[in-house]
Amino acid sequence: MNPVNTLEMLKKAYSGKYAVGAFNVNNMEIIQGIVSAAEELKSPVILQASSGARKYAGATYMRKLVEAACEESSIPIALHLDHGDTFELCKNCIDSGFTSVMIDGSSLNYNANIELTKKVVDYAHKYDVSVEGELGSLAGVEDKLNVSEEKSFYTNPEEVEDFVNKTGVDSLAVAIGTSHGAYKFKPGQNPKLRFDILEEIERRLPDFPIVLHGASSVIQKYISEINSFGGDIKEAIGIPEDMLKEAAKKAVCKINVDSDLRLAMTAAIRKNLAENPSNFDPRKYLTPAREAIKEVVKHKITNVMGSVNKA
Repeated sequence: MNPVNTLEMLKKAYSGKYAVGAFNVNNMEIIQGIVSAAEELKSPVILQASSGARKYAGATYMRKLVEAACEESSIPIALHLDHGDTFELCKNCIDSGFTSVMIDGSSLNYNANIELTKKVVDYAHKYDVSVEGELGSLAGVEDKLNVSEEKSFYTNPEEVEDFVNKTGVDSLAVAIGTSHGAYKFKPGQNPKLRFDILEEIERRLPDFPIVLHGASSVIQKYISEINSFGGDIKEAIGIPEDMLKEAAKKAVCKINVDSDLRLAMTAAIRKNLAENPSNFDPRKYLTPAREAIKEVVKHKITNVMGSVNKA
């Protein structure tokens, strides 16, 4: 199979009241772990790369790794650009084989966001590439993205219909209480999703797929494991999974996960190296790391997305 765009995936997710997991990828082992989990559970999956991931792995390597995953798999797989911030970056990804792109104009004023997003949509749709836009701004840190709490803001439901109509986007990322990175919230902050905003967006945009960024739950067993083997990750908590599961039953059709993958992989590597101090063979510590990725993705697909047997 070749990578597919996200249109049919997200349409089915909306009608089926589940979400498709969009997992960030940086190297071969992460891709293999994600796809192995999705294949085993017969779930569609979105492999998404940020501009930082493309720079790290190399644009050609990234595309070819995903193509290899598609070749060896029977499930629908989309290759998506996460947080594209310029038309040029989105165009480059479209031209190089990405089947879906996100243009993030959320740092711009409303009209400038519309203008940039429409420009990307007009180009992408010529090549059957789906486009995700964004309204609202999440706090937190991810690659080059760094938004303070003071500069973050919830999506205004009164703008969504106008934005979608004027841009032609295929899905919309919204800000309803999620946050980028592992250090989303501190203990005692009581993270909470604004379902009232989500429901108003759904009322104004019926049958339209909504996206949640910054949706890692910062799984505590990986935090504990990292710290027990020499790490230093303090007071990190994420979005409760029961809230994400509820969102997946509403208009949210794509849920992004990155930090939980990083934490799982790091925990496995730290543990393996600590227990095998004479080892210097990357295959021996990357194999359990790949298995840790598979474990966390299976958990997310089963317990958060609800996308088992939806491929």
